[in-house]
Amino acid sequence: MWDTQKFMPGRLTCACLALAAISPSLPQSKPAASAPAATFPGKETLTYTVEWRLIYAGDAKLTLEPKASTNHQEWESKLHIESAGLVSKLYKLEDNYEMQMEDQFCTDSTLLNAMERTKHRETKVVYDRSKGKANYSERDLLKNSITKTSEIEVPGCVTDIIGGLYKLRTLKLEPGQSAQLSLSDGKKSVSARVEAQQREQIKIKAGTFNTIRYEAFVFNGVLYARKAQLQIWLTDDARKMPVQIRARMNFPIGSITLELDKEEHL
Repeated sequence: MWDTQKFMPGRLTCACLALAAISPSLPQSKPAASAPAATFPGKETLTYTVEWRLIYAGDAKLTLEPKASTNHQEWESKLHIESAGLVSKLYKLEDNYEMQMEDQFCTDSTLLNAMERTKHRETKVVYDRSKGKANYSERDLLKNSITKTSEIEVPGCVTDIIGGLYKLRTLKLEPGQSAQLSLSDGKKSVSARVEAQQREQIKIKAGTFNTIRYEAFVFNGVLYARKAQLQIWLTDDARKMPVQIRARMNFPIGSITLELDKEEHL
């Protein structure tokens, strides 16, 4: 089943998560008619439909908002994931994940409040850039007890998995090119490769988009032990918007896909 404790936010990869490029070989992407032109980064709200094995499984909303700062750029991002339909009856899930970032999307802290089946846990990670440390704390909110704490060394600028998605959107990788991203979930810190693979035109509920498909190598013992493949489709334009994210896992889980349903830029 959908084992989110090993797979979602911080574990995210949610479903899924993370990463971009440009080129003239295809006409420009066509967003939904009501969508305004936008560049990245900027304030945005992206709403996704989550599909598990071709079954509607729930919804996800990802927001990014700049924060007022006197001397450098700061960002706040929130991810809300909620199960629905048949999947919700089998595995009720409601996760809220918050990230504080600065400069080039270097992560300052993450907070996951996860209600999954009969469990309710809070996981907090604080990244101390000056000391090069990440402090991890996990609490069982039902028992009001701390279940795990740890501290690891991290680079001066490291991102969580969602921050990695934003970081990649700032890059200009052409198909055939790759980049290394410093990623951490608070328990482990790695340099993960992201590869731009090819241009594809995809048609989803939000519209028809010209994209570049990427693969993020975060599974198979890199950041996460689970055997899986993570692919991300970003628009081939200045928005570099993630319109589709897919995690392909072995039986019995199979594939989990996020498809963009709506975009808002304020």
